[in-house]
Amino acid sequence: MSKAIVDTASIPGWGVDADPDNDPTYPMRHIENQQSRGLTWDRPAQQRPDVEILQSIEHNRLPAVIGTSTPPAGLSGAIRRSAFRRSESDWWHWLLLMGADRLNVVEGVVQDLARGKVPNVPAELGWRSELRHNPAGMAKKAGVVVALGAALFAWSRQGRSGRAKPHAREGAGEHRDHGDVTFPRY
Repeated sequence: MSKAIVDTASIPGWGVDADPDNDPTYPMRHIENQQSRGLTWDRPAQQRPDVEILQSIEHNRLPAVIGTSTPPAGLSGAIRRSAFRRSESDWWHWLLLMGADRLNVVEGVVQDLARGKVPNVPAELGWRSELRHNPAGMAKKAGVVVALGAALFAWSRQGRSGRAKPHAREGAGEHRDHGDVTFPRY
């Protein structure tokens, strides 16, 4: 199989950093004239956090302005605290944070239900937009949900088939013979 050859000159922006005379980062590499360019400034006063802010172990201080929309709380918060005890270069740091995000969604649904509010899951998942802009993807996702539901239903029905089935009531006082034990039939 032959590989198509691409003319890199036809790609906009290709090799933009190859020419040192046209290097957009060039001025920032030379820091000797920062005074004349206005790049020196006093650090603003440190904002005092009113909630727990998790900080990477790679940074020795927080930025001047800090905040979070969701301070760590519950089991997901404990997982986040554990993640921030690891380096950002450690893949466990990121896996723990992603797991905490998924768990935080479940915690939010449980919290909504505890407050008596039933979450509108289809709206929160963006199903209307998905149906409008990606109907093929929506159909695939719906197919997966239906298939999983059918499999779960079949599995639950299979578990019942091994159990004793109740008998229809035919007559009072009748007995069924089960080997050496006789049971009254109800």
